[in-house]
Amino acid sequence: MLTHLALKDFAVVQSAELAFGPGLTVISGETGAGKSLLVDALGLLSGLRADSGVVRHGASRAELVALFSLADAPAAVDWLRESALDEDGDEGLQCQVRRVVRADGGSRTWVNGRPVTVGQLSELAAHLVEIHGQHEHQALLSRPSQLALLDAYARNETERSEVAVAARHWSNLLEERDRLTAQGDVSDRIGWLEHQHAELDRETLDAGSLAQLQADHRRSAHAAGLIEACDRAFALMDGDEGPSLSRALQQARDTLQRVVEHEPRLAEVDAMLDNAAIQLDEATVLLDRVRGDLDLDPQALDLLEQRMGRLHELARKHRVRPDQLADKRDEITAELDALRGADQRLQSLDADIATATGQWRDAADALGTTRREAARRLSDDTSSLIAELGMGGGAFEVALEAIESVKPDPQGGERVEFMVAANPGQPQRPLRKVASGGELSRISLAIEVAALGLDAVPTMVFDEVDSGIGGAVADIVGQKLRALGERRQVLCVTHLPQVAAQGHAHYRVSKSASDGVTQSEVQALGARQRQDELARMLGGVEMTREARAAARRLLSDAG
Repeated sequence: MLTHLALKDFAVVQSAELAFGPGLTVISGETGAGKSLLVDALGLLSGLRADSGVVRHGASRAELVALFSLADAPAAVDWLRESALDEDGDEGLQCQVRRVVRADGGSRTWVNGRPVTVGQLSELAAHLVEIHGQHEHQALLSRPSQLALLDAYARNETERSEVAVAARHWSNLLEERDRLTAQGDVSDRIGWLEHQHAELDRETLDAGSLAQLQADHRRSAHAAGLIEACDRAFALMDGDEGPSLSRALQQARDTLQRVVEHEPRLAEVDAMLDNAAIQLDEATVLLDRVRGDLDLDPQALDLLEQRMGRLHELARKHRVRPDQLADKRDEITAELDALRGADQRLQSLDADIATATGQWRDAADALGTTRREAARRLSDDTSSLIAELGMGGGAFEVALEAIESVKPDPQGGERVEFMVAANPGQPQRPLRKVASGGELSRISLAIEVAALGLDAVPTMVFDEVDSGIGGAVADIVGQKLRALGERRQVLCVTHLPQVAAQGHAHYRVSKSASDGVTQSEVQALGARQRQDELARMLGGVEMTREARAAARRLLSDAG
């Protein structure tokens, strides 16, 4: 919902700030006062092309700022998040759009303080505001928007989801078939992979075996040094090259035991020496076992080095570390399995694609049924409203056209076109080709009222929706706008008091001249001011007692 609009040096507006709330807000003013400038400003903030003509005479640039509440715009929240333009915390519930147009015609745009392109601005604005009236503003002229409105009216979310899922499944199967077909004859690839797999499969590649191989190789490569170290240790421990360590420990214990009665702490020393003797005996046993396992065997070392060499060669060949060879072998196994089953998978894919096509067709037919029923109801309701809005004999039709395509479409099996005949005897034409801006505005109003404002855009702007009408029809237009305002925020530029009286809020645009320069001012009207403005709209320049009484009656009836 639009909550704030600020204009500076825009056309004939030097400075203006407007606050908006829910419901229907009307904007009135004398002819030429510039009341449609607010619509033009929102158009520029929605991504329309800008030129230097919008900059107030004598100013270097025009600046436009709009603030939107996002509580009723989840699609805009999602777009901002995907574009990395969202805000954190409570600020994430609002969105600021700012655009500056320079006097040389250039412009820059920001969303939440970050620069964006005009294309990005248009995408965001499509989720925030619809401007009805001028062709270049009209959201309902877009066929995708027409389809979205019809689907919202049909309330067919389940059917649309099933169609999208079926189309995505079909697309995935087709991509798989194309990928397998693109491989061509895979026999050479299979033969090459089988050779690689055989090379790897001849080796024991588990982590434990590789660790054991490295340990055996180190032991065998250093066997001579290990044997010499073990023999030297035996000589020192058994006393071959001096006193035996065991005998020396025992002698030390005997010496201490003779005097331990005089110093109790020597008993702890004796216990430690006893433990040392036990450890020495165990070390001797283990050293003997290790020495027994050692042998100078050049042939065994050669075999170990050959195996190590094969593993390193395989690792270089596959560009992995030796400890990753097992994973490489499993990868080759998986590819071989896939290639060997490719022909069979291709045959089954044709059947799967045919089945998926049938499933999409069934889902699309169900979706089409909901659309045809909704199209009939929306056509009848809108045609009735068109007649009420002063276009007697006019007709509206939601035309559905089947899509001639073999490719399942995630949007369904038909296109939508809103067709309208504004006057009796005229052939129906697409809504986007309706020439009169006033007719287009009223037809758009009829569509939105008939659809109960079901499209996702929270703010709707109607520019001169009451052009060319008056009397009872004007009352009806105002009532329809107010009814629409119960569901959506509605802004309406009007010159009819019957319409203006229906507003929940009212702004008046007036112009004045200062130092030979014309400028417009925008003023929010209170209750008494609204009555005066309605009296002016009813009676012209001179506000008679009758005009004031009629204004009070209009406000009373609207209330």
